[in-house]
Amino acid sequence: MASDPKNFVFDDVIKHNKTKDCWLVIDGKVYDVTPFMEDHPGGDEVLLAATGKDATDDFEDVGHSDDARGMMHKYYIGEVDKATVPKKRAYVKPADSNYNHDKTSEFVIKILQFIVPLVILGLAFVVRSYTKEKSA
Repeated sequence: MASDPKNFVFDDVIKHNKTKDCWLVIDGKVYDVTPFMEDHPGGDEVLLAATGKDATDDFEDVGHSDDARGMMHKYYIGEVDKATVPKKRAYVKPADSNYNHDKTSEFVIKILQFIVPLVILGLAFVVRSYTKEKSA
């Protein structure tokens, strides 16, 4: 770890969100992962997707190995002021989640899902019978 850890404000950390300048916040610590972008097994897109937020959950959900956790000290540059990290937003379900934009009733769709295969099967049977009679 760095001998003199620096304290960062979250708004300053999130400015580092590019391939050539990428910082992550994990467990209140700031990591400059720019040198690791090309070597990350998941690709640089994974790291870039974790910028601009507290990436702790993203990091933990993947289930990193002990070796990966051991590598983190190389990229550690300081701490983030936890008071400046925004709270997670709760998912708000859209009010019109059951809205059927094309006005088709579900019953009609279910009937079509049953009838269309039967029609195709019937046409295949008719074509087969017709071609069998021609060849005989």
